Formats: sequence, C-alpha cells, structure tokens
Amino acid sequence: MLFARLSPPQVDLWLALASFAAALGLLAIGDSGLWDEGAGTAAAALALVALTSAPLIWVRRAPLAVFVLTAIAQAALQLVATPAGPPIGPTVAVFFLGALGDGSRSRTSLSLSLIAAMLLVHAGAVGLAADHFPGAELLFGFLLWGIAWLTGDRTRLRRERMAELEDRALRAEREAERERSLAAAEERTRIARDLHDSAGHAINVILVHAGAGRLQAERDPERARAAFGTIEEVARETVGEIDQMVGALRERGAEEDGVEPPPGLAAVEALADRHRAAGMEVTVERRGEPRTLPPGVDRAAYRIAQEALTNAARHGDGAARVEVEIGPRELELTVANPLAGGGERRPLGGHGLVGMRERATQLGGSFEVDPGPGEFRVRARLPLPEVGA
Repeated sequence: MLFARLSPPQVDLWLALASFAAALGLLAIGDSGLWDEGAGTAAAALALVALTSAPLIWVRRAPLAVFVLTAIAQAALQLVATPAGPPIGPTVAVFFLGALGDGSRSRTSLSLSLIAAMLLVHAGAVGLAADHFPGAELLFGFLLWGIAWLTGDRTRLRRERMAELEDRALRAEREAERERSLAAAEERTRIARDLHDSAGHAINVILVHAGAGRLQAERDPERARAAFGTIEEVARETVGEIDQMVGALRERGAEEDGVEPPPGLAAVEALADRHRAAGMEVTVERRGEPRTLPPGVDRAAYRIAQEALTNAARHGDGAARVEVEIGPRELELTVANPLAGGGERRPLGGHGLVGMRERATQLGGSFEVDPGPGEFRVRARLPLPEVGA
C-alpha cells in the first residue's frame, strides 16, 4: 500500500536505500573482522557497498548502465571483503533489465549477454578471493539472475497486456460512442424526413379544404363547416406530431426520448378518406395474403403512399389510384394519377420523389417513376422476409 502511493522516482530511492541496508547487513554477517583489517579496507568496502546500491536511483533511466556499474562494484567488493548472501543491488538491476526492456530481439540479446558477462566477472572475483573454482557460485548466480530477469520480463509482458486491454477498452468506448452518435444522427434524419412528409401532407390537405370552404361558404354552409372541421382536425394532429418530433430532437436526443413510429399501411384507407373529404377521388386496391409486415417496411410504405397522394393532389386532376400487393418476398406499392392540363408531364426533381426513393433503397428495395402520357405513376418494391423464415 505504501509503494502504491509513491511515484516511480520515490520507489527507486526506497529500493536503493533498502538494498544498501541489506548489503550492509550481509557484509557485517559475512566479514565480522573487516574493521580489524584497517580503516582503509573498511572504508573501501563501505564505498563499494554504496556503489552496489546507490545507482538504483537511476535504474529506470539507464537500466543497462546501472546494472553494469552495480555488478562491477559487487565484483570489486568480493575482492575486498567477503559479504554473505547474494548480490542485492545487481539482482534488483537484473529485474529492471527485464521489466524495462522493449521485447525486441536485439535488446533482449544485449541484456542477456551483459548478464552472462557480469555473472562471469562476479564468479571470477569470488573464485580469486576464495582461491577455488566458483562452480557453486556460478550455478547459484545463474539461477538467481535468471529468475530475476524472467520475473522482470513477465512483469513487462503483463504491463503491456494491461496497456493493450486499456487501449482496446478505450477504442471500444470510442467506437460505441461513434455508433451512438451515428444512430442518433440517423434517427434525427428519419424524424426530419417524417416531419417533412407529415407537414407537407397536412399543409396540402389544409390548402385544399380551405379553398373548398371559401368557395362553399355562401352556397353550401354545411360543406364549408365540414371542410373547416377537417382543417381543424388535420392541424391538431399535425401540431401534435410536430411537437413530439421536435421534442425528441432537443437536448436529451432522439435516442433517449424516442418517437412514436408513424402509422403503417393499415392507415392508408384513413389517408385516402382525408383526400376524399377534400374532393379528390381516391381508390385503394389490396392484393395478396394479409400478413404482419416488418415495422420499417410498414412505415416506409405508408410514407411513400402519403407523399405520392400529396403530389397527386398538387399536380393531378383530382383522382388517384393506390395499389398494394403483398407477395411472398416483396411488397409492391403503386400510386397513379391522371395528369392535369391535358397530360403535361410533371417535373421529376422534387424533394418528395427523392425522399420516396431514399426510403425504398434504404430497405434494399427499388423505386420507379413513370411519367407516361396522361398519367403519372410511382412504384415502390420493398423486400419482405419469407413467411416462416
């Protein structure tokens, strides 16, 4: 717990002090008669003990140089005195050689070569001081420094894995945030498109009914009141839908508030009734087996029909035909209307046609426009999952 609150330089300082204290203890245990050999010998031994430990303060900055310096000082100490136990300072430096490496083959080869060379120097000094071949010392040093280096190398690998895991977690978090942002942007785009379709349809119906009410105000008050009632109903529904959509686009975002999905194909008949109330002749034909449609296909088909009827009311001669055919693999929606003005072709560059095409293609379907002579027709094909799939 103490080391956890210390900075790396403070940890290195404590390691150097602890190594110095341990080395002094081993010196006192191994050579109790050191002071009897003279003050100069004792002072040299103390200086060498300090050199085996003090450089550890800079072990993170220059691990190779610190190891070589401490190992040479330890070998010199063996020639001056006979400390007991293992070489503390060089062993700590070996650990940092493994822990602070970069894992490259060249750096690993250099570190292991220096460790082997310094082990031979240390064993040679022990052999000279004891006047025998240091076989046991070589074996013990090989095991001790080998374990220290492997422990440091495992520590490095663990640190790198932890850093990689943290980096992956950060990347995953950024990716998730990006996905959330994209989802929110897509939802806002969908809401904006629905807002355009709903408001455009409502304004068109209101304009038609307002004109009818103005013309019938004196000749047929009942029909005028019915037209104004339709205007009131459409305006109220549209204001409510706009309030909901705009509320979803405020600070908390559409992904949190949510927006009630628009009606599906089941509401096409009500959509046609609204246009019929405005004096437009609308027929709806359904073919195929009724089935539950995917929500995306259901909403897209309704919006395409809504936009197509709005265009028919604006540019047609007061009549439209809606055909819905549900097949085993696709839904085909066709909206056709005779052209006003003796078959004059309608411009093809409006935002409504672009929006209908986008809705169809986003679902993997197709959208066709046929401005043929005397009639304007749009056809959308939306894919459906096979029944039972």
